[in-house]
Amino acid sequence: MALSPNAFIILNGKGANTPEVRDAIKKLREQGYQLDVRVTWEYGDASRYVAEAQREQADLVIAGGGDGTINEVATALVQLDSHSKPAMGILPLGTANDFATACQIPDQPYQALTLALNGNPVAIDMVKVNQQHYFINMATGGFGTKITTETPDKLKAALGGFSYLLHGITQANTLKPDKCTITADNFDWSGEALVIGIGNGKQAGGGHPLCPEAKINDGQLQLAILMADESFPALLSSLMGGKDSEHIIEKSLSSLTITSNHEMILNLDGEPLKGNKFQIEVIPAAIRCHLPENCPLLI
Repeated sequence: MALSPNAFIILNGKGANTPEVRDAIKKLREQGYQLDVRVTWEYGDASRYVAEAQREQADLVIAGGGDGTINEVATALVQLDSHSKPAMGILPLGTANDFATACQIPDQPYQALTLALNGNPVAIDMVKVNQQHYFINMATGGFGTKITTETPDKLKAALGGFSYLLHGITQANTLKPDKCTITADNFDWSGEALVIGIGNGKQAGGGHPLCPEAKINDGQLQLAILMADESFPALLSSLMGGKDSEHIIEKSLSSLTITSNHEMILNLDGEPLKGNKFQIEVIPAAIRCHLPENCPLLI
């Protein structure tokens, strides 16, 4: 008899042939777990597999990949009818794994899958952008977006999360701030931002804690703005060490709007979204996720 829960594992195609993943799945099946594996080939596959999992009355959908794969699975889940919606587990297989790392998900496939299959589901928030896009971890603008969208794949494969920082250093002379306005209830800021971080989770770009106070179940977003008059060495110090700076604005909000006279790029969990206006709001208790006990992103 299969143990509970029965789960769909949705693997990013890049990680499907990883020996450690195959061995972990085989071992867990031998223990009696019912595991259906699906592999993504192109954008949209994850959404179709999540819908299939719901039709098959799966208890759990495990996102196997990086932050982008977790985003796709979570986005598909949040849009399902709440009736019989599966919970989400996480199998970190990406370059940065910012969300999984901040949640303290094990990086070894067997341990991560065991946690996903045996953990207790916790209701967590997600964030909606312009009524049709979502993120679970963080949205970034300015320098952070440039780093994560332009870092070469070969560099990421060789150096992992450190590649984002290295690429940022090499591109320092090309940094261009975003001139924009950010408004919310009792908050109004206009200026040039070198980095904008909007955190449900706390870190992005390979481990940099842009929003260190963020929690994923408090119904709030953490906004961090690094103003453009900050020097590049001070930027690195702020990103790496979390030092206080008069050039950094931090605010806790449930929603906000960003507007600009020029086209901006907002990076949602690694996926770029272009526009002149972004309406951003938190969705409290949007999905259920299997997380470690004492997960540092929970209140």
